[in-house]
Amino acid sequence: MDAACGDGDLGTTLYVAFNKVLTVLESSRSEDIGTLLSEVGDAILSSAGGAAGPIFGTLFAEAGRTTKSRTELSVSELAAMFEASLRKVEALGGAHVGDKTLIDVLDPVVASLKISVAKKRDLPLALEDAANTAETGYELTKSVAAKQGRAKYLGEQTLGKPDPGAYVTVLIFAYLYNEVKRAETSTDA
Repeated sequence: MDAACGDGDLGTTLYVAFNKVLTVLESSRSEDIGTLLSEVGDAILSSAGGAAGPIFGTLFAEAGRTTKSRTELSVSELAAMFEASLRKVEALGGAHVGDKTLIDVLDPVVASLKISVAKKRDLPLALEDAANTAETGYELTKSVAAKQGRAKYLGEQTLGKPDPGAYVTVLIFAYLYNEVKRAETSTDA
């Protein structure tokens, strides 16, 4: 994906970064969600170059700042956490919805989580809706020309191609949903 809409290194960059994240997760003794997310953000920032490191590192680091001293999150807290991350990433990169970036996924996911709060949905249903919304946002990146990042230099040539950062964001929400669903299933058994 990144070879078609960028410089082709996103997969390798995030592979290295998320392997470092895995090491952090395996060695962390913290039960504090904020601390853990901050450690994840720091791991990404210290191991991923290019734009991916600052963007995904900031996403997790800001999530950590908003969830300090929490060992559990409500749907409302999850919505606030991702909204804070969205705003920080927007400020960092200057991207907006329609620019063919991960913002095209993150912004509608935040809106979906807020709807879940208003409708008093439980966490599994809220994350299922968020994961589905993420997928929809990702698919929409195929229909716009890139206006941010390296892909902006390709402009119209990026039409019909998905944004790789948006895809990574979809994977994050799919993982969150699947883990909550798995935990719920194992608790019911």
